[in-house]
Amino acid sequence: MQYTMKKFEALTNTELYQILKLRQEIFIIEQTCIYPDIDSNDEDAYHLMAFDDSKIVGCLRILDKGVTFEEISIGRVVVSESHRGKGIAKKMMIGAIGFIKNELKEMHIKISAQTYVTEFYEGVGFEVVSGEYLEDGIPHVDMLCDVTA
Repeated sequence: MQYTMKKFEALTNTELYQILKLRQEIFIIEQTCIYPDIDSNDEDAYHLMAFDDSKIVGCLRILDKGVTFEEISIGRVVVSESHRGKGIAKKMMIGAIGFIKNELKEMHIKISAQTYVTEFYEGVGFEVVSGEYLEDGIPHVDMLCDVTA
């Protein structure tokens, strides 16, 4: 497995296509959730991709402060069904947190997490900081990670 971080403008056409296809397969089709995945936030984001050979099997994006929350944010964390249970999401999150701390020099990261995966995010340093709410019909909570600790 190879992990690569790129800004939007550095993505190849093939990488962008694979990212959008993977997110559509999981967030829209698998989760039966009709929502606008292409939301214009990708263009200013960093994209962390997990490759198995030349195929993207996992990805996430890092959004600047002020886009979703006052804090920098990680979102659209996804791993293909065929590659789940192999620790890919955890490696991506740890990599993203390290990148945010060491390269972007930010110490607080906020996410909107689907409620059923809060335990996963707690395992990489996030804490629930809100009550449950619906986003696109799916229960979510806000979570915060303080990387100064």
